[in-house]
Amino acid sequence: MKDARIRPATPDDLEAMLGILPRLAEFDLPARRRAEDLWGGDAETLRCWAAGGGHDDRFLVLVADHHDAGVVGVALVRLQPEFMSREPSAHLEAIGVAPVADGHGVGRRLLAAAEAAALERGACSMTLHVFANNERARSVYERTGYDGELLRYVKHLA
Repeated sequence: MKDARIRPATPDDLEAMLGILPRLAEFDLPARRRAEDLWGGDAETLRCWAAGGGHDDRFLVLVADHHDAGVVGVALVRLQPEFMSREPSAHLEAIGVAPVADGHGVGRRLLAAAEAAALERGACSMTLHVFANNERARSVYERTGYDGELLRYVKHLA
């Protein structure tokens, strides 16, 4: 998978991207969380993006494409102001790789490409959310220079 090509996604990539999204929930989920809730919103965002011909300037959608395996990774980035400073920023909505690409650096390459594309579009920073117990993802983010900055607490009332 070292020869997987990172490129902008097209609406033709939609089904392959949707097939990767459920992997976002492949860790011990917190109590009261359903797997579909972790990726369903991202799937809907990608469907809307594709229905518009992939021309929504708020989003950067990249795929890792392997000549034998097809689309093996996806990154969805929303361009938006940073929520405290209001400086131009980007938020990594989702990033995932197909099982065939696990351990081959495809996720790290997608992340680096997403950061470069966001920087080209004027972003000064990139944020993301990750569950505290998703140790694999946290490890990747920390190795690539991300700092944990905020803690989000939840109390289910019902």
